[in-house]
Amino acid sequence: MSAGETEAEREVGALTAEEAGRELARLAALLAAANTAYHGEDAPEMADADYDALKRRNAEIEARFPDLKRPDSPSEQVGAAPSETFSKVRHEVRMLSLGNAFSGDDVADFVRAVRAYLGLDEAAPLAFTAEPKIDGLSLSLLYEGGRLTRAATRGDGETGEDVTANARTVGDIPDRLREAPARLEVRGEVYMSHADFAALNARQAEAGGKTFANPRNAAAGSLRQLDATITASRPLKFFAYAWGVTSAPLADTQSGAIARLGALGFQTNPLTRRVGTLAEMLAHYAEIETGRAGLGYDIDGVVYKVDDLALQARLGFRSTTPRWAIAHKFPAELAWTRLEAIDIQVGRTGALSPVARLAPVTVGGVVVSNATLHNEDYIAGRDSKGQPIRGGKDIRVGDWVQVYRAGDVIPKVADVDLDRRPEDAVPYAFPSGCPVCGSEAVRDGADAVRYCTGGMICAAQAVEKLKHFVSRAAFDIEGLGAKQVAAFYDEGLIAEPADIFTLEARQDAGELDLYRRDTKGRPTNEKSVQNLFAAIAERRRIPLARLIFGLGLRHVGEESARLLANSYGSWARFEAAMTSAIPGEGPAWAELIDIDGVGEVMATSVVTAFHQEAERASIDRLVAHLDVEDAERPASDSPVAGKIVVFTGTLEKMTRAEAKARAEALGAKVSGSVSARTDLLVAGPGAGSKAKKAAELGVETLDEDGWLALIEGS
Repeated sequence: MSAGETEAEREVGALTAEEAGRELARLAALLAAANTAYHGEDAPEMADADYDALKRRNAEIEARFPDLKRPDSPSEQVGAAPSETFSKVRHEVRMLSLGNAFSGDDVADFVRAVRAYLGLDEAAPLAFTAEPKIDGLSLSLLYEGGRLTRAATRGDGETGEDVTANARTVGDIPDRLREAPARLEVRGEVYMSHADFAALNARQAEAGGKTFANPRNAAAGSLRQLDATITASRPLKFFAYAWGVTSAPLADTQSGAIARLGALGFQTNPLTRRVGTLAEMLAHYAEIETGRAGLGYDIDGVVYKVDDLALQARLGFRSTTPRWAIAHKFPAELAWTRLEAIDIQVGRTGALSPVARLAPVTVGGVVVSNATLHNEDYIAGRDSKGQPIRGGKDIRVGDWVQVYRAGDVIPKVADVDLDRRPEDAVPYAFPSGCPVCGSEAVRDGADAVRYCTGGMICAAQAVEKLKHFVSRAAFDIEGLGAKQVAAFYDEGLIAEPADIFTLEARQDAGELDLYRRDTKGRPTNEKSVQNLFAAIAERRRIPLARLIFGLGLRHVGEESARLLANSYGSWARFEAAMTSAIPGEGPAWAELIDIDGVGEVMATSVVTAFHQEAERASIDRLVAHLDVEDAERPASDSPVAGKIVVFTGTLEKMTRAEAKARAEALGAKVSGSVSARTDLLVAGPGAGSKAKKAAELGVETLDEDGWLALIEGS
């Protein structure tokens, strides 16, 4: 990371694993607050483009570092927790959010991914529906015996708020349905037209009441009233576009189901189209975008869904998004402003990241003053392979730069206006030393990022490693957050994780005084200190996966930490294996890289940590204070639970992705190679060396039909 550049401002491709972990933590906090403001309080504090940018950066980082995905990841969150003001409703079928596309290339990638998952070649027909993405409040309507019995907001996707009385006042929502399934949950969006919004705000202002920032806020605030008569006085509308639980299918296709909802009496969007090719999808997107201003209501993109419901069922879901749908968002804005300075910031791994300090400019409705410059190559006008970008134009302090906000948390500097470059502007000299500790900053091979070589003597790295250690997904020590860690480090109370577990003993021995003040210099009461000691003591017993993640090993995130924990089972076995492993050779190394999801880069990072004297000593000092819990195998009564399964050859009744997902859902561990640890090989036509090796090792081998018979009913 270069001086002055925060990790938030760096291109995802330039982030190291440790930097990415810290950035994901920052994004989780920002997006959680934004979700609460938007979904829970109907008072958004962030522009939609900014929110999308945050979400996209989070998704990009998780895609590059899947093992760093946090338990509180924004990609695992839908909406916000329901308000305590309303009764809670648990959705029988989760109300999920959609993944986002920001360009035609993203949509093409989505279509390719769908085809690949289903095993369809380019010639096979594959239809989608394309419909405007309404900017309103998601609502679930349950009809039983044709009568509306319950209405609920999305909430956090699993639990929403009961707003039945209010929903009954919305004119577009039928109270009774004819010829509907006995039990039908209709889903859609409550919204307010531009004209109705303007009239409502005028009435509110005249009466001295609250005015709303935009139609979406007005619609959400109106529906979530404790007094249904207030909702009845508001001009709310409803578009139906989906369904949840249903006692009988609505149709065989998405388009057919939407038509059925229309026949039942719901308003459906007239711009919904069935499209058969990528070109048709993008053409309809362009048509909707062109006519967006004249619709009379807010939309922020176009949603594409696989039309065939049987294919939707095969594609299934990720944790919070369906594989069969995506939202193609409208682009954000561009703006020009002056680059006033380039600063360098240092991350947990020592990466130096450059940050552009800009003359404040409004981009997409938000004033921004920082932008990412990614790395020194980007500033110099070249990519990671040395090829020109921006026509080879470098970036200099004093330049007029174009800022682009879509798709990143902090804007990108997209272009430079050479005609406005000051005569005295000079090429930017990227620092060769760490701005925090002065240690040499070096580039490793083809890596575009410079790293401080100071290690733990660099305060920036030390503090960030400690912050990671106490983070929610790691040791999660209540009362010891990022600010407290930084303060304790600055005061010399802690320098490494093991020091946290000696605080109470040192307090009792009179070596320090935690009672004298808190991080703001105020007197600290004895109870808060004792609570901190109790929280630390509680974390002396720690699950193996949390310990591995908490070590902050480069390229090891939550998922990979869990993977390593489940593979080795105990700290003793894991520690012994990492100690004996030698990169590129020996049985311990082979066992490590045999784990599906562990590549050579991650494996080298973990093994190296256990072979570096200082880092290993720090780990040993920490573990001496801990009681590490063994990992538990997935709870499952399936016949493959806990077994290591390898797939090879061509599967004819499902794609490899489907097979792997199914096996993992049943508690199996899927490996990419056959070894003595393999329990089962599933071999389709064309199986080669893996089948031969399995036979040599005596590994049980099944064909695809045998595999399906084995897991049938599980």
